[in-house]
Amino acid sequence: MTNAISFNPRLTMAQIKLILLDFDGTLVDTRDANAYAYIEALGEAGITLSREEYLERYFGVRCREFLKMVGIEEEHIQRLRRRKIELYPKYFASVRLNNALWQWCRMMRHMGTKVWIVSTGHIDNITNVMRYLNLESDIDGIISGDDVTRPKPYPDCFLKAMDIEGVSPSETIIFEDSHVGLEAAKSSQASYVRVTDF
Repeated sequence: MTNAISFNPRLTMAQIKLILLDFDGTLVDTRDANAYAYIEALGEAGITLSREEYLERYFGVRCREFLKMVGIEEEHIQRLRRRKIELYPKYFASVRLNNALWQWCRMMRHMGTKVWIVSTGHIDNITNVMRYLNLESDIDGIISGDDVTRPKPYPDCFLKAMDIEGVSPSETIIFEDSHVGLEAAKSSQASYVRVTDF
């Protein structure tokens, strides 16, 4: 399920005060739901995109940057973004939870550790999936792509969560799957784990 890569491999469970979870691809497999919602929204705008092309080239790219890359002009980006959010729940049957990671986080939270979602995704996309999977009651906070000026690979989102909770990088562990997310985790100086599959 995971491949550990850490600055502090001696970090014990008792020392962990904060767990930071990337969302898409780490806690939840939303690849197909994202792909099909974007494919439908872009199809309405006259742009054809395959599932394979989206997953290979664009999954994990921030919405605004992705839409620019496929040729959406600036004045239409917000409309397409809203339309994708509207369509997203239609494909939630394909969403899959990383159950092993989630159960470990719940156990740690019952022991007093704080658990946050830290994602480049839009807050509505994150909360809609969390509501669908009934995850809301076991999360202490969410930082989305709109909450920081500099997204991953900058560590700002992780550092913001640490600052809010008043913990240091040495008391934090981050779970990530993407290259940019791992770069951000490294830069934050926290311990981190690469999620490769679930």
